[in-house]
Amino acid sequence: MSEYQHRARKRFGQNFLHDAGVIHRILRGIHPREGERLVEIGPGQGALTEGLLGSGARLDVVELDLDLIPILRERFGNLPNFSLHQGDALKFDFTRLSDQPHSLRVVGNLPYNISTPLIFHLLDHAGLIRDMHFMLQKEVVERLAAGPGGGDWGRLSIMVQYHCRVEHLFNVGPGAFNPPPKVDSAIVRLVPHEVLPFPARDHRQLERVVRDAFNQRRKTLRNTLKGLLDAQAIEAAGVDGSLRPEQLDLAAFVRLADKLCEQTSTA
Repeated sequence: MSEYQHRARKRFGQNFLHDAGVIHRILRGIHPREGERLVEIGPGQGALTEGLLGSGARLDVVELDLDLIPILRERFGNLPNFSLHQGDALKFDFTRLSDQPHSLRVVGNLPYNISTPLIFHLLDHAGLIRDMHFMLQKEVVERLAAGPGGGDWGRLSIMVQYHCRVEHLFNVGPGAFNPPPKVDSAIVRLVPHEVLPFPARDHRQLERVVRDAFNQRRKTLRNTLKGLLDAQAIEAAGVDGSLRPEQLDLAAFVRLADKLCEQTSTA
């Protein structure tokens, strides 16, 4: 029993995983191996950390909560394949850990309040990352894995699927955590594409188009994109301007973004 005790903190959105069956199932999904380079974000009290280290993989953990640092050091600090970084994962420079393409495997039980910005931060390092396995709020995973035509399809789905293949692995009930959250959770696997299926001329313009399109998702594209593209330009991109944004697939959004690039380069 550790001499250190820690209570989950609301301001960090902490819910600690304790269900052994769920932990084993997550570890089976990740399938870490000796010699791999793993990064765990928000290890908490080390529920997953122990199994990840037991694989023989090299593990870097990033933890913000200063009160958890001594607990993690006491449990794992003497292991040669363990490195601890105290800091905010949203500001962490993952290039410090590797310069090899597709070499990092990222894992985390992510606090719900930072999950979306953290995923976008990691996508900035997508070239370094082989895969990511996250515990997230179930509705966030449903949005990540959504397809066009439904209410879950939006900015998060499109920008993540632009960079990654998304797999909703399984759901996890509140009882697996202490304290139990008020929502269901799910495990998702994100695998960055080695070759983008629909490469945009400029992914920042894609972000702009998608953001503007979904700012007023009930309106037609002709209305919601009028600050960027007129009706003629939308039609020229092979898109029906009378559709709502949720009716378009990723390829159509890339065509719109490329049309915007074309316009700005000739302006």
